[in-house]
Formats: sequence, C-alpha cells, structure tokens
Amino acid sequence: MLMTIGGVIFALILGAIALVTKRSWLLKFTLSAVAVWFAFYAAMLLGFSLTCSEQVLAVGEAKEYCGFYLDCHMHTALTGVRTSKTIGDRSANGTFYIANIKVFSDAKNSQINLHLIEPKARVVLANRDKISRDEAAEASLPSASVRLDQDITNYQTIEKEIVFDVPATTASPRLLITEGYGIDKSIEHVLVGDEDSLFHAQTFFELKEQNETVSVK
Repeated sequence: MLMTIGGVIFALILGAIALVTKRSWLLKFTLSAVAVWFAFYAAMLLGFSLTCSEQVLAVGEAKEYCGFYLDCHMHTALTGVRTSKTIGDRSANGTFYIANIKVFSDAKNSQINLHLIEPKARVVLANRDKISRDEAAEASLPSASVRLDQDITNYQTIEKEIVFDVPATTASPRLLITEGYGIDKSIEHVLVGDEDSLFHAQTFFELKEQNETVSVK
C-alpha cells in the first residue's frame, strides 16, 4: 500500500513533466507502468484473500488488529463464556451468552495511549446471520461502565462482559470482533492481507461455555 501511494505520487510528477515538456513517450511509459502495477496489486490482493481460510480462536487465544497504520499493537481475547436464561430482570428469548472480553496492547512505549477504534462485536450463526450485543442486559452486569474502546497504555488491560441473546437451537455460535470506521475501513478493503480486505476470511472466537476464565495466550 505504501509503495502504491508513493508510486502514484511519483507517476503524477512524471505525468506532469511529460505534459509540460510534450514528451508523449514519457506519458505512455508512465501510464503503462501504473497500469502494470495496479494489475499486479489487484492480483496480490485477490490472491491473498482467496487463499486464506477462516480461523476460530479458542478461549484464551488473542486476536490482533493492525488496520491501515499497521501498528498491530491492539489485541482482544475471549477469556471466559457463561450462559444464563436471565440477567437481572431480563429473560432471554433463547439463551444469554455472556462473553468476558479482554483488551490489551503489546506496545512497548508507555507514553502512547492506544485504543480499539469503534469495536463491533457480533455473534455469527451457521447460516451467516449476525446477532448484535444486548446492551440492555449488559447494563445489569458489574462491568457495565467499562467500554471496549477506552484508552490504555503499556500493559494496562480492559475487561468487559458482553451479552448476546442467542437462539436456543443454535449450534456452535462464533464471536466476531472487528474495529475501524470510515476512511480506515475503506482503505483496509484494498490492503493486502488485512482481515477487512475484499473476500478475505475472518477470524472468530469459539463461543463455548467455560466453567472459569483462563489466561490469555
């Protein structure tokens, strides 16, 4: 991506020079080089996406988030799962899945504040339907005031329980946590190897009930 941006800027400069100096051969050469590079980039983008496969992380395994800036410091991990028919005064239509999420960074610079950018969590069913968080049920839990997008520094962590009302007949639900917004998402669609790039497979968490929380790997 960085090479492409730099190459486009260089090509614009060469194109301007070609137009000013009326060197048609230079303009044709520049346009041809740009076309070849974009064809190569498209092949790389689709090649990486179509040859990757979905990953399902077990409880305690961490997922990293890189985004356009390629810092790859932010992580989430599912550290525990429990189920219940009721939370406070709310009753589930199916079963409440209560997932304990840990957010952490492996950045070495303790002066930098980092956070997930608009994190979004959904449960994905076998038919690809998605279930959003039940924030009304989450409001009854001890971690209700905690946000997944809070700033953290160095080795600080965030832990929050999030809730989903999953149909009782659902087999093997999976949790998907993504982050990003606006221009970041648009750029990541064409970022080679990024989870949000076109046709790229996603990384899920296995949403399976645990008797107790586990350490993050």
